[in-house]
Amino acid sequence: MPAMQDPRTIVSQPSGAGNVVISVDAMGGDHGAAAVVAGVALAAADLASAHFVLHGPEAELVPLVARHPGLAGRCTLRHAAEAVTMADKPSQVMRSGQATSMWSAIESVREGEAPVAVSCGNTGALMAVAMIRLRRLPGVKRPAIACLWPSYNPSGFNVMLDVGADVKADADDLMQYAMMGASYARNGLGVTRPRVGLLNVGTEEHKGRPELKAAAELLANAAEAGGFDYVGFVEGGDLPSDRVDVIVTDGFTGNIALKTGEGTAKLVSALTRASFNSGWLARLGGLLSLPALKRLQARIDPRRVNGGVFLGLNGIVVKSHGSADATGVAAALRLGCQLAQSGFRERIAARVALASRSGQDAAQSEAGGGKPI
Repeated sequence: MPAMQDPRTIVSQPSGAGNVVISVDAMGGDHGAAAVVAGVALAAADLASAHFVLHGPEAELVPLVARHPGLAGRCTLRHAAEAVTMADKPSQVMRSGQATSMWSAIESVREGEAPVAVSCGNTGALMAVAMIRLRRLPGVKRPAIACLWPSYNPSGFNVMLDVGADVKADADDLMQYAMMGASYARNGLGVTRPRVGLLNVGTEEHKGRPELKAAAELLANAAEAGGFDYVGFVEGGDLPSDRVDVIVTDGFTGNIALKTGEGTAKLVSALTRASFNSGWLARLGGLLSLPALKRLQARIDPRRVNGGVFLGLNGIVVKSHGSADATGVAAALRLGCQLAQSGFRERIAARVALASRSGQDAAQSEAGGGKPI
């Protein structure tokens, strides 16, 4: 692979006019560039239409890419000498982060080179850079981060947002979250008519803060035009249920719920391992249960759904977990490719516009013939 002559030199060009280009922050995450490049190689094997722009130090990326023959002709290397660390403050990155791989990855989307960027890096910094460089969609006051939560639904997951982009949300914000979440459920999970619920301390109509009650009225009035069903208030126990497809909340509550779920999953996993190692009969039981346990592990493996999506921006940004290994990075890349292929940014824009004119038929809101958004 030839050496790069300047920060914008292309090492290999995309082949095929129909390729989806994915911009990748190769230096984000706890496991460094090796794990990210390995994840790109895994994703490339599944995504025949994808081409990857990797952002990071040339001297480090060239040998890493060379280890994976499957990446030959599938990558563009974009030199970025610096990296954003997990300890960096968003304000610091905004002042002096122009030479980082994260900034460069977002810039590729801003310039139209790629429709989607993927990063395992610092969430606050990534949101700050994405908001400043990509800007918000018209009408969006607060972007949101959406995650997929394992559930009893046929798709296997529920969408929850916001999970940490902003700790505040008024009634209008929650309305926009619902519209964007419904579009994500439709395009990411294939749910034809998503069911939307507001996360609250109870399902009774009189419970909750004033902004939740106001948002409930907005959602009930907009449901028909928006192409979704509003199911009312939902509780924490409904997060994995089949009662709802989209759970709407503010970033403060959503982030606590997400981290609580992750911590509980780790606790249950550790306690299960300890139980099966408590004696020879327990080990025998564990051996007999191994096939079922492996199926369960595959079903709830967080790496399969790795990737929170930033909604409400002029571009698609997927935030992979900082501790993601190659499997997790590949899952985030597949998600980004799927959303880019679906025209997700344009559909989100149509949903946001619909939120401000909910009397219009949602089926006619997207240009090109009344496809659902």
